[in-house]
Amino acid sequence: MRIAIVGSGYVGLVSGVCLAAKGHDVTCVDLRNDVVAQLNVGVPHIHERGLPELLKSVLASRRFRATTDLHASIEIAEIALIAVGTPSENGAIDLSAVRQCARQIGAYLATIPHHLSVVVKSTVIPGTTDTMVRKELERSSGKKLGAFGLGMNPEFLREGEAIEDFMEPDRIVIGQEDERTLERLEELYAPWNCDKVRVNSRTAEMIKYANNAILATQISIVNELANLCVAVGGVDALDVMRGVHLDKRWSPITPSGRLAPQILTYLVPGCGFGGSCFPKDVEALRTHGESLGLPMNMLNAVLDVNAAQPGQIVSTLERKCGPLFGRRILVLGLSFKPDTDDVRESASIKIVRDLLRVEADVKCYDPLATDNFKLAIGIAANRIRFSSDWRREVEWAEIVIIATRTQEYGELASLCVAGKTVFDARRLISPAAVPTADYVTIGRRLN
Repeated sequence: MRIAIVGSGYVGLVSGVCLAAKGHDVTCVDLRNDVVAQLNVGVPHIHERGLPELLKSVLASRRFRATTDLHASIEIAEIALIAVGTPSENGAIDLSAVRQCARQIGAYLATIPHHLSVVVKSTVIPGTTDTMVRKELERSSGKKLGAFGLGMNPEFLREGEAIEDFMEPDRIVIGQEDERTLERLEELYAPWNCDKVRVNSRTAEMIKYANNAILATQISIVNELANLCVAVGGVDALDVMRGVHLDKRWSPITPSGRLAPQILTYLVPGCGFGGSCFPKDVEALRTHGESLGLPMNMLNAVLDVNAAQPGQIVSTLERKCGPLFGRRILVLGLSFKPDTDDVRESASIKIVRDLLRVEADVKCYDPLATDNFKLAIGIAANRIRFSSDWRREVEWAEIVIIATRTQEYGELASLCVAGKTVFDARRLISPAAVPTADYVTIGRRLN
């Protein structure tokens, strides 16, 4: 099929190269000339494992290209996927880019003779596609739904694993407002053999938000319980959660043994969730619910716990080590999760700001995210030293904080940490692995 994808950000680009890899003819549209030029020579502007290789492959096959010309792309497309950004503004989702995109596509719809299905892939609040997007398309084109198609196809991509998630999905949600769009989306995803959920566009939008809200809730409830374990004393939250994990409703027992589903990784104490999805989506869903007159008590609690959780790091260190003024502290991990350069809503930003507030001497390391972190933290970056070799810095540090669960930080156990304080905020290493260090973590009372 001929596909036009408007927006070549994280979702648009990953979707585009993966659809092309499955045999579709894909054009990614972006306003940025430099990004388009980069993509057309095989250089992605985002970091994602496996993306450079797959991009080069689909370029070589001539099934993928990038352009700034939306009109030319729409003229030949059967499906136009809207994959522009939907940032958060004061807790509410900003739909201005989606609205503008719908207007532009509508204007071109007025001039093309063939039937086009417009499918929203951006994360939008329930009721966006069948109201705002439809109205903008109809107003700009002078046509009614039926003369064009409309649908919603949410993404479920984890940063760092997005290529695998797209190519081997656990489910595909097909939301539609007309039969022709349903048929086209069925054809689009025919190469994939997985569960496919066929619903209207409003339900498809809600599935995306419900999915992220429930995962975020799991993280926050575990962190609240971890803080309670500290208050109770004599309890390690990780031991508690290991016992919870063994409930057969979490870890089913099969004839071949017990399963350990990935969902259990959301049931481990830590310093909170971040990234481009969970914080923004939970906030948007809360705001949307409140606009409809609902109190949204659960989502308020999820966000409150998460906002406070990174503060556990410095407050715990101050109880353990006393004032942190001038103390040499090494922070390992700046992105919101391993294997990405994305620092949006990263707990590390809050941790480092807290350390600077108490005037600690801070060094930071991340294999991918240092440049983005400097931009995110602004002028405060001038008060931080950034290292390219964290192992060398361990000798310098009095305190080492593991802020992301990046596997290479597990090597800390093989380095000389005698007499140092190791704050393992992600439970990456065992206390027994660093017997000469003062091991500190979340959900475990200080000795």
